[in-house]
Amino acid sequence: MTIAGNFLLLDGETFETKGCWMEASVPFNYDFWYQPRLDLMISTEWGTPNLIKQGFDPSHVAEGFYGRSVHIFKWSTHEKLQTLELPGPEGLLPLEVRFLHEPISPFAFVGTALGSSIFLLHPGKENAEYEATCVVEIPPKKVEGWALPEMPSLVTDILISMDDKYLYVSNWLHGDIKQYDISDPKQPRLNSQIFLGGSIHSETNVKVVGDEELERAPAARYVKGKRVEGGPQMLQLSLDGKRLYVTTSLYRMWDAQFYPNLEKNGAMMLLVDVDGDGQMKLNEDFLVDFGTIEGGPYLGHEMRYPGGDCTSDIWL
Repeated sequence: MTIAGNFLLLDGETFETKGCWMEASVPFNYDFWYQPRLDLMISTEWGTPNLIKQGFDPSHVAEGFYGRSVHIFKWSTHEKLQTLELPGPEGLLPLEVRFLHEPISPFAFVGTALGSSIFLLHPGKENAEYEATCVVEIPPKKVEGWALPEMPSLVTDILISMDDKYLYVSNWLHGDIKQYDISDPKQPRLNSQIFLGGSIHSETNVKVVGDEELERAPAARYVKGKRVEGGPQMLQLSLDGKRLYVTTSLYRMWDAQFYPNLEKNGAMMLLVDVDGDGQMKLNEDFLVDFGTIEGGPYLGHEMRYPGGDCTSDIWL
């Protein structure tokens, strides 16, 4: 099976295809972020589309049909400078990548889904080539009544606040959002955590028999009388850092595999209020229920602020 990834260039006014961004393709493809003042772009890898569409099969990871590398390019010329293979099981399935918003910062973070870890991408001490350092590892939970004996957290999205103080991490299977203080990017510090659904809460059929983080299962979450199905997935933060919006759907085939009620009932968009110390609290007065919209149920995914937001604003 031939696997290749690239980026399409679209005309900014007509949206007509102008061609491919890279001359030579890379294995797999997924997210990217660029830092124009450093003349750099970094891209990530997910997996083989035809297999992703079939649902997640762990054997496909062992067979090499999912990614574990990030690619670094010269932004102005589109030339690939470097490929970094993320080490160990922690490096499996690198999805979202985020440079700090500071336009001259060389630091970028990438979250690995199956590896359930956060890597800091940074220049090496000896030369300009980039290195990857694992700065956060979220331990799996030993479980019964689930597809596998261990459940990864499944890091599916990461987001950096506009002031570069906090890194938000969504764990779609464990059901929580972790917020890290990244004032020192090399040493993230857990500052706040909130559970919004997931696979291990008190109303699921999964029994946790080994947990390095929790003493008891978190409670199920209800908003306006409706239980949150799925787990926290895509994230979007207001520019002032006070409102974190969260959706619960990952990808339809994977939703159906891991959260059948999510596909049946539709996704939600939730609001988490963030106070001045970064502490997170669910806003129980806000709910967008994609299951009740005419023509639904829908599986809402990406969120964007008109005019720019924390996951699209890049300084030139």
